[in-house]
Amino acid sequence: MHNTPLVTSNTTNLRTNREVYLKMENQQKTGAFKFRGASYKLMKLSAEELSKGVLTASAGNHAQGVALAAAQLGAQATIFMSEATPTNKVEATRGYGAEVILVGESFQEAYEASLEYQQETGATYIHPFDDYDIMAGQGTIAVEMLSQQPDLDTLIVPIGGGGLISGIAVAAKSINPDIRVIGVQTDRAPSMFNAYHQGLVERLKNVSTIAEGIAVKEPGQLTLPIINKYVDDVICVSEPEIADAMIYLLERSKTLVEGAGAAALACLLSHHDTIDSEKTGVVVSGGNIDISRMPDIQSLASELRKEAGLAERTYDARSGSRLREKSAALR
Repeated sequence: MHNTPLVTSNTTNLRTNREVYLKMENQQKTGAFKFRGASYKLMKLSAEELSKGVLTASAGNHAQGVALAAAQLGAQATIFMSEATPTNKVEATRGYGAEVILVGESFQEAYEASLEYQQETGATYIHPFDDYDIMAGQGTIAVEMLSQQPDLDTLIVPIGGGGLISGIAVAAKSINPDIRVIGVQTDRAPSMFNAYHQGLVERLKNVSTIAEGIAVKEPGQLTLPIINKYVDDVICVSEPEIADAMIYLLERSKTLVEGAGAAALACLLSHHDTIDSEKTGVVVSGGNIDISRMPDIQSLASELRKEAGLAERTYDARSGSRLREKSAALR
């Protein structure tokens, strides 16, 4: 497991009127934070549990984390993913030696199919977020961030099922009880947002979003109580806001991240005026993007930039090169 960099940018600091520190989990093994929880969970399994093989469902990043951790421990991994999972995530998972089974239109359908498979095979199940060991592994991010920059007063973290923010919130507040932890969801998959603010725990019918890594239809049973207790706020961001953050990181930091990985930064860039903070930590949770989606992402970002009076830029999805820039709005 890598101790990933915590980086700052003067441009981002000026734009948001605070010191901003990005935790670059896109540089973690397998390209996302998920290896932390998966490796910690598998290391706690007995030899008998490992011998049965490990099984999970995933939107893509947990799959790679479990596959690599299993390979390192000599266990066979079987991963259920939705048919809409980006090809790069599927192939990377197979590349680590796991068997991949594609089922359904979203994580929820893949998850339910994996539970049926577990009943048939007796394999050891590794839940992607609703597991205390998984949460504890993800919580190492907060420990690292507060070691790298002890005076952070706020952490902004993306939320899918809630395993990442649960681990981070508990770890961060055990170190600094006064630190604020803010969760971020896309408004296309606001299950935790609804549960947190309205007490409405229900399964969403559709979660189509460019942030497929946090496209979860319902909150975790274990994560929701932790989030209610330790998280200070949950904010939703739009698809154009996420896309804009992705393009911003590409332009300013030469860093390519996936939608879920940019969600927390999207929240800060678009809603910083409502977040009271002087030194803000932002979790960039993953970088496993399907590059073929870049034209769609650029189009979404352009919508927001037009509204904000920023320059519109178009990128070639294959090379990432700038084709044209309309700067008339920058006056």
